[in-house]
Amino acid sequence: MTAAAGACFHCREPLPETPPVTGDIAGRTEAFCCEGCLAVSRIIRNEGLDRFYQQIDGPITTPDPVDDRVRAECLHYNDRQLLDEVVHARDDGLHETWLMIDGLSCAACIWLIEHHLAGFEGLESIRINHSTQRAHLVWHPQVTGLGNLLLGIRELGFQASPFRPGEWEERIRNQQKQAMIRIGIAGIAALQTMMLAYPLQFGLSTESDPAMVQLFRWASFVIATPVVLYSAVPFFQAAVRDLRHRHPGMDVPVSIAILAGYLASVHVTLFGGEHVYFESISMFTFFLGLGRFLEGRARYRAGLENLSLINAMPGTALRIDGDTETVVRARDLNPGDRIRIRPGDTLAADGHVACGQSALDESMLTGESLPVSRGPGEPVSAGTVNTEHPLEVIVDQAGDNTRLSAITRLLDRAQAEKPRTQQIADRVAGIFVTAVLAAATATFLVWWLLDPPRAFPITLAVLVATCPCALSLATPTALTVATNRLRRAGFVPTRGSTLETLNTVDTLVFDKTGTLTRGQLSIASVTPSSGISEAHCRALAAGLERGSEHPIARAFRDEPAAVISERENHPGGGVTGFNEGLRLALGRADFVAAELNLPSAPETDDDAALAVHLASETGWLGRITLDDTLREDAQPVLATLRARGWHCVLLSGDHSGQVARVAGALGIDRYEGRLSPEAKLERIRALEAEGNRVMMVGDGLNDLPGLAGARLSVAMAGSSDIARLQADAVVLGERLWPLMEALKVAPMARRVIRQNLTLSLLYNAAILPLAMVGLVIPWIAAAGMSASSVAVVMNALRLGGMKPDGNTLHTDSAVTDPAGDRRPGTHLGSAQRPVR
Repeated sequence: MTAAAGACFHCREPLPETPPVTGDIAGRTEAFCCEGCLAVSRIIRNEGLDRFYQQIDGPITTPDPVDDRVRAECLHYNDRQLLDEVVHARDDGLHETWLMIDGLSCAACIWLIEHHLAGFEGLESIRINHSTQRAHLVWHPQVTGLGNLLLGIRELGFQASPFRPGEWEERIRNQQKQAMIRIGIAGIAALQTMMLAYPLQFGLSTESDPAMVQLFRWASFVIATPVVLYSAVPFFQAAVRDLRHRHPGMDVPVSIAILAGYLASVHVTLFGGEHVYFESISMFTFFLGLGRFLEGRARYRAGLENLSLINAMPGTALRIDGDTETVVRARDLNPGDRIRIRPGDTLAADGHVACGQSALDESMLTGESLPVSRGPGEPVSAGTVNTEHPLEVIVDQAGDNTRLSAITRLLDRAQAEKPRTQQIADRVAGIFVTAVLAAATATFLVWWLLDPPRAFPITLAVLVATCPCALSLATPTALTVATNRLRRAGFVPTRGSTLETLNTVDTLVFDKTGTLTRGQLSIASVTPSSGISEAHCRALAAGLERGSEHPIARAFRDEPAAVISERENHPGGGVTGFNEGLRLALGRADFVAAELNLPSAPETDDDAALAVHLASETGWLGRITLDDTLREDAQPVLATLRARGWHCVLLSGDHSGQVARVAGALGIDRYEGRLSPEAKLERIRALEAEGNRVMMVGDGLNDLPGLAGARLSVAMAGSSDIARLQADAVVLGERLWPLMEALKVAPMARRVIRQNLTLSLLYNAAILPLAMVGLVIPWIAAAGMSASSVAVVMNALRLGGMKPDGNTLHTDSAVTDPAGDRRPGTHLGSAQRPVR
């Protein structure tokens, strides 16, 4: 079919009176009614789907109009002041937010919304999590606005609004209250109609006592009518929406079954006939409603995990202004503000301690069960709880820029993205409904020829017995529960495919400084060259390192700093800059010598020390030796990894001899030193070429090439800016144990997903032929359909409490239990050389 003159090339609707939008399609200039149709047409062309326009035989369904009130309500969210409360502005210039969406009953609803909004110009991505009923949107603010996107969802018939924890909980409670009322009415009606149907099925007939039969039928009609007009309304609403947009979901066959059974029964009651189905209608409305309710409760439990992170942030803070203290909204805090944290208070912002010493409960962020001592100058994070003494904290980041907010966004992004397993399941579920309708039609025709009285009830059973809902829920529910469990342990997946990829890994490549070691360096000694004081040497080094996130830079954080201009970081080597017109360099000896065209650094008695060299264009200025220690659980974690069959590799920029010492302390057989970040990437690619499936574990900011080149990347976040990390997962806190937990939980999640998919497929494969041959009555079919969905969700919830096989670490080191007594890690001192 081709567009008629004066009609939009894509949707076939009449063109507006204003000059139409035009675009080049397949070498021809075509006219469109709007930019959206042009964008969709280009997508169809680019994907090689041009036959689409030959297949359609009428106008393409366009979004339903919405009234002016709804339009104004949606577009209100384009207001700049309102946007600041619900939208996060990312560093790349894009905006993102999370929406609550009502009315998502199956995978078809998600498909419909995602594909409808895909045609909106300016929308970068939309991902909807069926388990939590939340959507993650990313868009270009210069092209479109949140209000336009909300309007697009409302046009489809779904209720959507920005996610706010309090509103979400209230909405869920109201939905559950309404659902319980609907279930209660259907349940009472089911019991009463079953009681009235019993005599009709076992002895009472229109021939023996027609008046009594008619009385029972009318009584059943009166009892069942509220079920159809109230309890079953959500099914009808969803079915109408699906049919209107030509993408049938599971509610379509359910609604057909309920309405067909009801109307047929009304006809028999009014005009006479053999059978009525009021009891079947009431029973499977009850079971379907109960199944949806239990499924929703389970999803609510899963959603509470993420909500606990959001609720950890207090709404107010105690700001200190001179001699006065003022209670202010946490969102109104700004960097530089001074706030007081009393014992029992939760921090409302990220910052550093200005005054006081206390123990903070950081379990919400890191999974650490014991409070951690924090004193002047040390960093503290929003969401942590002060357990002992008052603190005064200088705010560094507040609102959406805190670590807690970043973790929440990463978790939401991971749960919204669909791994390959879920994409396949959704595609199968997408064609399932059409197959069910075809099977029901064929069943009716066959039984009409064989045994007409049985054709109708058997067709009803076919319509309600099969269920793609369990198939759609199998993967996302399990992944949501597993992700929340890992978050509590201090491991935050940032991609939807992280857990799936973890199951394929067999080789772990580790960086050293800040990964296997604590990265909390301190200055052990300064050896200045002749003509420069130790204090001046420290000041120049501190100035060069100022503002850097590298672990070495943290050793100079509290040192007085000289003024440095044109500072430049050189990953894998060091840092350069200018002081009073003189070019300086700090870092590895070979790097400094090459940058400043100097001879080799002077020989020392301890060439194995963890040290950086300072020089200017005129010569060497000094050598600064640093201290570091292994992470407290590095030895038991590495021992356990090796015992369980993973290959461990250490790639570092340090001197080869020092890398060998660390590798020996951890039992790593394969290691290499003096590697730049680019060289690490080459080694990772070589490992992959050998047939290894590599996971890279680094510090997140200084190992970006290696992290990007590995099959799976994990960043040791520490106190880095989590929002800037591009890894597939982030380990919070100071221990490696969460990494071990992730490698244990991933196969558990895979096993549960396979169980769920198998259960769903076996159920549908078994129930459909049984229903088609008449061995399943309608209300039993409805009970089976509901039970399959509930079973899948409940099986996934087991992940939250399951224990993996062999839940202990190897104890051939200082640390015996990741959650128990903690003794100091191995002191490395002079056993390493720094790498950037």
